[in-house]
Amino acid sequence: MAREAVCYFESLRDAAIGEQLADWSAAAPGAAVLAFVAEADRGDIPQLQQQCRAAGVQLLGGMFPELLHGDGFRRRGVLLFRLNEAPVYSLVEGLSAGVPGRNAAIERMAEVAVSMDPARGKGTLLLLFDAMVPTIESWLETLYQRIGRRVYYLGFNAGSETFEPMPCLFDNERLVQDAVLVAALPGLGGGVLAHGYSAPEHLFTATSTQGNRIESIDWRPALEVYAELARREYGVEITRENFYEHAVHFPFGLVRATGEVVVRIPVALDDSNALFCIGEVPENAILCLLRANDADPEDAVGELVRNLPRDGTGQVLACYCAGRRMHDPVRAAAELRQLAARLPVPLAGALTLGEIGSSTREGYPLFHNATLVVADWSGA
Repeated sequence: MAREAVCYFESLRDAAIGEQLADWSAAAPGAAVLAFVAEADRGDIPQLQQQCRAAGVQLLGGMFPELLHGDGFRRRGVLLFRLNEAPVYSLVEGLSAGVPGRNAAIERMAEVAVSMDPARGKGTLLLLFDAMVPTIESWLETLYQRIGRRVYYLGFNAGSETFEPMPCLFDNERLVQDAVLVAALPGLGGGVLAHGYSAPEHLFTATSTQGNRIESIDWRPALEVYAELARREYGVEITRENFYEHAVHFPFGLVRATGEVVVRIPVALDDSNALFCIGEVPENAILCLLRANDADPEDAVGELVRNLPRDGTGQVLACYCAGRRMHDPVRAAAELRQLAARLPVPLAGALTLGEIGSSTREGYPLFHNATLVVADWSGA
């Protein structure tokens, strides 16, 4: 069997999965596996769990809308990422009911981070969130306040592209939702992300928000202002009836004090004309209206290639935001091929529902939409 660090199987029922797990276990006793499963095959996750138990291999993983392998997307199957040693990890449930703070959930996450020996160098804290958790940014910020820069942060949102709540995070025994999977990867040197957007001149304020819900912009109903801005700046008429058709093409940009733009894609609205985004929007945040066509793929791919730390010659973990692809699937496929051509190693990853990281390894970790993410998997 192959000794590569990453293997793709078109079906979770493929008998070769068990053989691959046994081969990895024999070559490196104590090895573990990070699994990315395509949503279409979520019903077979229990079989993967059973195979890992039989092989004595620790399993960590998430379910994503699709997978990324080579230079294209895959609707079916599973990607197995070999981990040379079983990581310290925690699968923390009940996040929607909790309030991010110095509580037991944060302490469980922090314990994973501090388990990494500083003498081995700075490691990576991998965070897989259920995309339906409405307060991911708050959990991330509180965790950063607790442990700071002692680790690199790298994370992805799992779940269904339909945004229907469903179990999407798992280990050998559990398959859960409303949770985060936190794993210590001491051999991984972080990752970088990029989106290629820049802020336009016209800015406005989110005057009333609750988590990922924008109630008012500049003291007016959020949908009313959103539609007005789209009409004035881009000549597009947005109504309640066509909101879902247009929203992915006109995301918000959350403008930070540093000038960095963090993308927030509107995905729903309610009867009061409030907008719901993937990711929180702080009250009084400075916003701008972006147009997906204006995101420069050359800038995004070039930034990733320049900033990707390359300590080895092995696989690159790469993830692509589902919202970015939803805007223009043809362009997304071309962008992925461009990235694969610029990196002399294979790509493997997932279509994700939100991404955690920074444009540089040492940067402040933020929760993003509409980004591409890459990480060198050589040391994992």
